[in-house]
Amino acid sequence: MKLKLHASPGACSLASHIVLEWIGEPYDIAYHSGAERKEPAFKKLNPAGAVPVLEIDDWVLTQNVAILNFLADSFPESKLNGDGSTKSRAQINYALGIATSDIHPTFKPLFGTTSYLGDEAAIDMTKANARTKVHNLLEIMDAQLAGQDWLTGARSVADPLLYVMTRWTKNVGLKIDDLPNLTRFMKSMEQDAGVQKALQDEGLQKFF
Repeated sequence: MKLKLHASPGACSLASHIVLEWIGEPYDIAYHSGAERKEPAFKKLNPAGAVPVLEIDDWVLTQNVAILNFLADSFPESKLNGDGSTKSRAQINYALGIATSDIHPTFKPLFGTTSYLGDEAAIDMTKANARTKVHNLLEIMDAQLAGQDWLTGARSVADPLLYVMTRWTKNVGLKIDDLPNLTRFMKSMEQDAGVQKALQDEGLQKFF
């Protein structure tokens, strides 16, 4: 199987990059800036202009949840899809859902998506609201990590996605020092060889 990941450094595609490192199979990677993702060449791969995109032989898969589940299922020896039970898979998809449907979109005002309002006070209000909501969501993840090293009890494709989105707190100045389980998880992730390799390849520094 020939794999090629299309990513942007530090974006949510970093989760798929880490999983590819964990799997240990050969893969290629291409990096695209935000501007490049708006160009026709990239939109042939993904009309939405978003990363990650995974080319698998002669077909293309988009959306992090789909890519992460595909990789876990395609390489079961990596043991990234739980213990094979319905309950385990549900727990992983719950964690993926929280990350992609709740945490990720809540960050958007902090990345400037409300700048179109043209009113600094209103923009600041959306950012303050986003910080509160992100912290509340990360409190849920902190509670889930109590007494365990991994989000669902065993290492899975959900862990890199939580790692990537928690990294973003450093980019927007959101403190999570009061979330000890999540902080411990982040430090542990950054000691992992696969995580370190992905960070190095993307020109990113460790934060924890």
